[in-house]
Amino acid sequence: MKTITISTLEDLPRAAREFVEAMDDSTVFAFYGDMGAGKTTFINALCRELGVSEDVATSPSFSIVNEYRSDTTAELIYHFDLYRLENLDEALDMGIEDYFDSGVLCLLEWPERIEELLPDDAIRVKLFVNNDDTRTLQLSSLS
Repeated sequence: MKTITISTLEDLPRAAREFVEAMDDSTVFAFYGDMGAGKTTFINALCRELGVSEDVATSPSFSIVNEYRSDTTAELIYHFDLYRLENLDEALDMGIEDYFDSGVLCLLEWPERIEELLPDDAIRVKLFVNNDDTRTLQLSSLS
């Protein structure tokens, strides 16, 4: 298990770099955390670290999935906000398994909505708000 602590908003770029170093060949990252824990904020910093323009990575709350392209590597990144999904059928109808099978980086907020559909090699990322208002990310495999 990999743990990354985020002390302040200014510490986000360092934490995102550390996260990128820990990613290996994994492509599906499931971000768990309470509302307001900072999932979207961290994913935004992560996308910037991966070369996505700063003003692009926003929460896809209304579209369920946003597609970004790294300005440095031209690689695609899919950012999902699954909060509004009512059931697994909605995820299947949007072809979520095709996204997972594409080999493209998939960053998922609210993966508990589709837990049964997550691939075995997905990485669980738990985001905790600590008593001192710092954040802790814990990366581990689902299996």
